[in-house]
Amino acid sequence: MDLSFLSPEHYQWKIALLALVVALGLPALLAPLVKLVPLFRRTSVLNKTAATERLKRSFYMPIQNRSKLWGLSAYAVIFTTIMPFIITAEAQPWWQIPLDVFCILMFYDFFYYLTHRFLFHDGGYGPGPLMWAHSVHHQQRNPCRMDSNYLHPVETSIGVSLYGGSIGILGALMGDFHVVTVIITVIAFSEINLHNHDLMDAAEARFPFRYLKYASNMHHVHHARFTAGNFATISLFYDWLFGTYDTGQGWKRPRRGGTAAKAAERTDTAG
Repeated sequence: MDLSFLSPEHYQWKIALLALVVALGLPALLAPLVKLVPLFRRTSVLNKTAATERLKRSFYMPIQNRSKLWGLSAYAVIFTTIMPFIITAEAQPWWQIPLDVFCILMFYDFFYYLTHRFLFHDGGYGPGPLMWAHSVHHQQRNPCRMDSNYLHPVETSIGVSLYGGSIGILGALMGDFHVVTVIITVIAFSEINLHNHDLMDAAEARFPFRYLKYASNMHHVHHARFTAGNFATISLFYDWLFGTYDTGQGWKRPRRGGTAAKAAERTDTAG
């Protein structure tokens, strides 16, 4: 493997900083335009109404603020130690950007799936070592958009670091990613996660927005029971591939003996 990209001359910190600022700021700038679409406007009102009830809880915002601080800190580390070595502003073929975006997001989602299933849940082979951290997020059984950031800081850091590690590994294997590619993947990584927690009116989710309602529904299935499936976040491809796709009826766990398996089965049945 050619490691010349790690040379100090290759350290593009200005481009990386620009990408981070644009990726974090652009969604806020575009939000008023997005809300011009009636469905998105009504969805925003629905989620803000739900969030108002959450904000009445004294512990809610401290958990939110702590998660945001750790998340921003993780981004700062990634965009100073990884991104400057694998980002470029040099012209690339038009097809390169969508291809790279797809590869980055699906590569990330594979490792997020494994982490979510086996570290944060009982993935079928025993309780994950970080279930205690993920249980904070699962206090919200019917989440709204704001609940996407209701996380233990350990989980926040792991989630952002998985993105940073994924793009770093692929950058070493595939070559530099265009600054537009980085901006798109950061925004997609964040916005897809936010949308998965959106409350949406089923009657409003007509074509061409039906998939958005479907994606949100499937993540709400995941939140409804701590033993549910649907562990991926970018798409449900890996849940379909590995047998954890869950429409609300549960997923087929590998057979294992002992009281832990029986307890999990009883919990699923009770749910």
